[in-house]
Amino acid sequence: MAATYLDEILVRHRERANADVRDWRQRLADVHYDGPSMIDALSAHRDGHVTVIAEVKRRSPSKGWLNEFLRAADLAHSYVEGGASAISVLTDVESFAGSVHDLVDVAAVVDVPILRKDFTVSANDVLDGASLGAGAVLLIVAALSNEELQEFLVVAEACGVEALVEVHDAEEARRAVDAGARIVGVNQRNLHTFDVDPARAASVVGVLPSSLVTVCESGLAAVSDVRRAADAGFDAVLVGEVFVTSSAVREVVHSFASVPWVGRG
Repeated sequence: MAATYLDEILVRHRERANADVRDWRQRLADVHYDGPSMIDALSAHRDGHVTVIAEVKRRSPSKGWLNEFLRAADLAHSYVEGGASAISVLTDVESFAGSVHDLVDVAAVVDVPILRKDFTVSANDVLDGASLGAGAVLLIVAALSNEELQEFLVVAEACGVEALVEVHDAEEARRAVDAGARIVGVNQRNLHTFDVDPARAASVVGVLPSSLVTVCESGLAAVSDVRRAADAGFDAVLVGEVFVTSSAVREVVHSFASVPWVGRG
């Protein structure tokens, strides 16, 4: 099968991780996050509504520039004013034009948890997220072995951060559950075709235990998409493109955060 954009990005990140000489076990004693909890924020179902993770995102590999000159702190402030329960900040430089400086800037102005949205391939990546002020890191099941997934979840817990474990299908969902994930994000986008398939995402969330916090990712462009995710049983949605390209950010975020939460019984 042809390589995906994820495969190409991972080559670069693993090369960087392999060159990292820092001993993560020694760092663990000095790195600890003590800010707001991502799980608490996403499972609160504010006023009975779906919770929203709003993303700071300058560009994407498939669409190019979305908002080249955005000011991360200002955008995050607008997100929170609009009703976002958490902020996602892309820090991958080469493919998404992200920056760790964006994360630091956002952490300085909001009091909601922040997801470091990057390609976590080492324990040092987890610790770096905590040291930057992120309350959660992204673990992509398709990018990791079972051993890595379990190890990074343990490291995350040890340094006080949580993990959004991203899956694309039912098999990856089972791997996430077996590894001990507490927050599982289902990416609706096919890694090979970039097509968005809400029906597949709904089937995947159906195999997850109701005790987990579930997040619908990718392809959420309108309130109707959020309603569809809520009806499928998702607790939260992660949205970037439609927010960063909007001329009325607060209003659009508010409309998404006003969708009633349905739950999975």
